[in-house]
Formats: sequence, C-alpha cells, structure tokens
Amino acid sequence: MIGKLRGKVDAIGESFLIIDVGGVGYEVQASSRTLRNLKVGDEVSLTIDTHVREDAIRLFGFQSELERSWFRTLQTIQGVGSKVALAVLGVMAPQDLANAIALGNSAALEETPGVGKKLAQRMVLELKDKAPALSVAGLHVPVASGPGGAPSGPIHGHAAAEAISALTNLGYNPSQASGAVAVAMKELGSDADTAKLIRRGLKELAR
Repeated sequence: MIGKLRGKVDAIGESFLIIDVGGVGYEVQASSRTLRNLKVGDEVSLTIDTHVREDAIRLFGFQSELERSWFRTLQTIQGVGSKVALAVLGVMAPQDLANAIALGNSAALEETPGVGKKLAQRMVLELKDKAPALSVAGLHVPVASGPGGAPSGPIHGHAAAEAISALTNLGYNPSQASGAVAVAMKELGSDADTAKLIRRGLKELAR
C-alpha cells in the first residue's frame, strides 16, 4: 500500500494531479483546496490513502496526516463516500471542520456541493464524539522557532489543546470540552491564552 508520495507535479486536472516520482507518474485524487495550492513543476509531498478494488487502485492525496484522518472518518457516515469527503475537505480546512462539528454548525457543512441539510445534520450528530480527538491532534502542530530555538510566536493551537485537556480533567466529556473551547476561541480570538480559554469554556459549560 502506498502511504506517501514525494515528487514533482507533472499535471493538474479538475479533481486530480499527476506526481512524477522517479519517472513514474502517479495519478492522485485530491481536494480542490489542495489543488489550488499547487502548480505544475512544484515539488510536493502528499500523504496518501490507497483504495484497492477489483477493477482499480485509486490514490487520494492530502497535505497532512490529520487531513487524511478526517477523510477516513467522514466516510464512516452513511451517505458519505470518497467524493463527498474530498468535497468537504475542499471547502473546509480540518480545524474549521472540527470547530463546525463542535459548535453544531451544520450550515457550514451545507456549503459543500453534494451535502444537503439532512446529511450535514447527520455528520454533525455522528461526528461530535470523534471531532475532539481529531481537533486536538490538529492543534498540536510544530511552531516556527526564533533565535535560540525559542518559539517565534504564541502557540495558539497548544493553548486550545491544553484548555480542552483541562476541561476534560475536570470531568467534562471530550465533546463538551471541545465545543466549549471552540465557542471560546470564536469569541476571544485565536490568540487567547489557555487560562482565558478555560474561563470562557467553563462559563459556556455552566449554561
């Protein structure tokens, strides 16, 4: 099974790209958001999800392991296949998707072509318990270092992850904690520190 491809973009189609790896061209399906960020001649490294069927082998490419995890998770929902899952990820970045689910914002998912109101609501309902784990995974991201190896900026994602962890440790389930922190981040902004996120999250949970 192919799990990763690194090479040069040889061609870009409406829903796929061809990656030249040592003279071999691999056709890889990708979201519109991924394709918009690429151009022919770019060096690219994509995480791959391989689907093997009797009549075909299909490769799906993603910019991160988190995005691939969401692709797989979305397909656990009845009515969501690979095409719809890619369409969702073409409209929403993984963290935006996690926030929409945590906030119960099915309307955001309806912006995806092929996703109607009922399917969007089903996705929010069935993914609300899975979103926190994926959300935290996406928040623990490397931070660019400044002189001496010190972070060059605030670790916003880390603050949110710590807030979710703290609320979970206080006895709230991961879904509740994630939803509360998502509300806090929406109100306070992505630069809010852990303490502020926890305080606002507790206020939300007390309602």
